[in-house]
Amino acid sequence: MSQPAENILQVRGISLAFKGVKAINDFSFEVRRGEICALIGPNGAGKSSLLNILNGVYSFDAGEIIFEGRGFRQIDPLSAARQGIGRTFQNNALFKKMSVIDNILTGLSRHTRSHFLAQALQWPSARREAEQSRAKAEGILGFLDLQAQRDVLVGNLSYGLQKRVELGRALIAAPALLLLDEPMAGMNAEEKQEMAVYIADINRSLGTTVVLIEHDMAVVMDLSDHVVVLDYGRKVGDGTPAEVQANPQVISAYLGVGH
Repeated sequence: MSQPAENILQVRGISLAFKGVKAINDFSFEVRRGEICALIGPNGAGKSSLLNILNGVYSFDAGEIIFEGRGFRQIDPLSAARQGIGRTFQNNALFKKMSVIDNILTGLSRHTRSHFLAQALQWPSARREAEQSRAKAEGILGFLDLQAQRDVLVGNLSYGLQKRVELGRALIAAPALLLLDEPMAGMNAEEKQEMAVYIADINRSLGTTVVLIEHDMAVVMDLSDHVVVLDYGRKVGDGTPAEVQANPQVISAYLGVGH
């Protein structure tokens, strides 16, 4: 990779509790610019909660997050998106009665500069922005091989294609950091392989740093540069795929030893 070897994200001592129950406990890790970092761990380990913290869905109780050199103790989803953090979710949050291209265009809603009146009256600035947005969406359709589905209602697509549309919606705003919450959940082997190729292309061709949650260990070990392991909200492993596979604490977490 040609990206400079520096940290795009630092998470320092993050804690999060729900009604007194710790979901994340004094958790720290770093993500280097240009890498694919996988978050793994048993169900309930706190992985999705951590992504929800990173893009502002959850407010954390303690700690600090540093993104692109800027530290913050709280952030909201709008600010996270505008600062360059994109996100997909476990369950497709798509508009099933809208076309593929219109779903992808919604990924720019938090980045629109023209106000409602300018759009309604089709002011020149609003028309230019709309044209630029459409051009970006067409580029995403090409990148993700979705041209044939351009005008199809999302609800009529296969599950695998819907997941690709959601990926496109997150990608259209050109995030510096892309958070993927189980992008391959519910997919068959062929669909997983296709999605892994698209994620690798996003990382290598676009230079996008990726943090993903994934349960398929074969996919994780093949796709990732860096793996972080959570268990009951604690970090029990952090390193290369090979280092994590050989870590006794990671083996214990997955086998349930001592739980």
